[in-house]
Amino acid sequence: MDFLAFVKKARTCRRFAEDKPLQRQDLDFLVECARHTPSARNAQEVRFVEVLSETSAKLFPLTHWAMALKDWKGPYAGERPTAFLGLLLPENCSELCLVDLGIVAQTVQLAATSKGFGCCIIKSFDQKKAEELLEIPQTLRLQLVLGLGVAVEMRFCVDVPASGSLSYYRDKDGVHYVPKRPLEELVIRRFD
Repeated sequence: MDFLAFVKKARTCRRFAEDKPLQRQDLDFLVECARHTPSARNAQEVRFVEVLSETSAKLFPLTHWAMALKDWKGPYAGERPTAFLGLLLPENCSELCLVDLGIVAQTVQLAATSKGFGCCIIKSFDQKKAEELLEIPQTLRLQLVLGLGVAVEMRFCVDVPASGSLSYYRDKDGVHYVPKRPLEELVIRRFD
């Protein structure tokens, strides 16, 4: 598969095969991929919490899913993530840490896709309760929660419709579509 096709395949996934749970070695693989990413000043400030089984089931209700889909409250039983990966940063890290956080999250998403897993990068969650559940040290803050599992949701990038709406949507069969701006709109200037 060429890289562009792979990136298009690595869309946010919100429905998983709950009967095919991820294992510790799957999460270790994702963190192993993430630890090799570029890091500002090579500070490597991002830390991880691997979450499986019962703790995963307790973390799920603390997360909020697909806010643009008003009639959907998140994955139903049988379609929920079977694992989570918490991404943490030091309490008072520099802005550069946020760049590293994004690089790590995207790397995990691509690594998950390479294994047939789906990944949803979640910023909307009950931070206080999640940090208590995951026993996060006071020197660290839980920044992102990545929902993970074997992907069952079909996801596609499409051109922005004539209405100009960037809202993602699903068709009657539950296929998920994400409108993307055209290249000509994104590149504001070219120099030769």
